Amino acid sequence: MLGTDPLDELSIPDGTTVEEHDLVTDGDVLVGGQSTVEFGVRGHNVIAGERVQFDGNIEAEGDCRLDMWCEVEGNVLVGADAYLGERVNIDGRLVVGGDLDIGDDVDITEGFEANGWIVIRNPMPTIVFFMVYLSHLLRIGEEEEAQDLVDELTDAEEAEPVRVPRSAHVSDDAWRVSTPATIGDECRLHGNVRATEIEVGRENNIFGSLRAQGDIVVGPDTKIHGDVTTRGGDVTIESGALVLGNVSGTDVEIQPEAAVDGSIRASGETRMAGTDVEREPE
Repeated sequence: MLGTDPLDELSIPDGTTVEEHDLVTDGDVLVGGQSTVEFGVRGHNVIAGERVQFDGNIEAEGDCRLDMWCEVEGNVLVGADAYLGERVNIDGRLVVGGDLDIGDDVDITEGFEANGWIVIRNPMPTIVFFMVYLSHLLRIGEEEEAQDLVDELTDAEEAEPVRVPRSAHVSDDAWRVSTPATIGDECRLHGNVRATEIEVGRENNIFGSLRAQGDIVVGPDTKIHGDVTTRGGDVTIESGALVLGNVSGTDVEIQPEAAVDGSIRASGETRMAGTDVEREPE
């Protein structure tokens, strides 16, 4: 929908994994400005706002666009075109399969190579580029094409993108955001998830705890290697899910065939069906 901010939540699409300190996905990776990603990323297109730090390699099958002041502590390998804003710093090597659009004062420690055209200028910041292009399409009456552009960024049919909101901190230790977090199905993630609200899909394996200010939903057959706690929301553990730590919330619902290895604390109601867990006395 037009006007929707594509980076208003942490969104992890189906099948995303963290493998040997790399986040791996079939779709795009969109990272909001002033975020820190303490591992490498592998995806289709990789797009980052200004002042984003990557503590690993970037591998993009398609395009890679890094806004000004981004830092990459590794190599950047791009299958198609690359766009680097001014004062981007890459500690390793840059290899581009297509064209390279590069800004002033870019530092690439181990050099670069590109198979296409190399243009040295200051590329337009990513968010400005998309907003200007979107405004142009709307101004000339191309509403359908404008909607297609928004859909491509937010709801691509081929594969949903990984979306990391502005000022996030993502690492093997923790995924910290000040927005809601949604994790799809069949993901394998390392780190504690901290968000305003958390919704986890089915058949995930999360090596960490979940903590939120609002509601938390743990989907069917998902395994959480830690606690599930919320300050002021409800917790729902759906059928077949397993929580290896404690569960705490206002109202707590444990659905049939779900299990909690630790204690259950609820300031409101505890609803359980077909499980062998008991509510810990207050």
